[in-house]
Amino acid sequence: MPAQPIHTNRLILIPFTLKITKTLMAGDIGILQKLGLQLTPYWPDQEAIDTFPKIIHNLEKVTEPTGFESYMVVHRNSMSVIGDAGFKGLPNDDGEVDIGYAIITQAQKNGYGLEVAKGLASWAFKQPSVKAITARCLLDNKPSARVLEKLGMQQVSTDVELIRWKMMNPAHEQDTIDC
Repeated sequence: MPAQPIHTNRLILIPFTLKITKTLMAGDIGILQKLGLQLTPYWPDQEAIDTFPKIIHNLEKVTEPTGFESYMVVHRNSMSVIGDAGFKGLPNDDGEVDIGYAIITQAQKNGYGLEVAKGLASWAFKQPSVKAITARCLLDNKPSARVLEKLGMQQVSTDVELIRWKMMNPAHEQDTIDC
C-alpha cells in the first residue's frame, strides 16, 4: 500500500512522489497548486532544494513511496507548505530509521518541528520493522537538539560536528532488555 498522509493537530505530512520531487527540482512549483496547496515565496527554500536529490535517490529505490521517505509539511489551516521532513530510507538491519525535518524560517518557534517529529515517530513505531528511531543534528543546532530531547530521544554520541540521537520503540524495548 502506498504511503498515506500523516495528520497531526495542525499539520498534514504529504508524501513526496518522484513526479512531485522532480517537478519541484526543475523549478515548477505549480504542481503544488495541482495538489490543492497554496503557493508562498518561502517554500521550497534552499535547504529543501538541496534535499531534493536525496529524496529522489530514496524514492528511486522503491516502486512507490513506502512512508520511509520524505514528506511535505503542510499547515492545515493555510494549506501552505512550511517545511519537509521524513526518514532517510527503509529500516536498516537493526530496525533503525533515521529521522530528519526542516521548517521554514518564517514558521519556526511555533512548535511545528516537535509536532512533525512526534507525528513521524508515532507512525514509525506502528511499523513492525521499526525498533528504534535515530537522528543527527549539528552541535550548534540548539533548537533541533531541544526538539529531539522533547521527543524523548537520548544522545548516544558526539563528534566534532554532530550529536547522534536514538529512541527505542516502546514495543521493542523488552527485546533489548532480554538480550
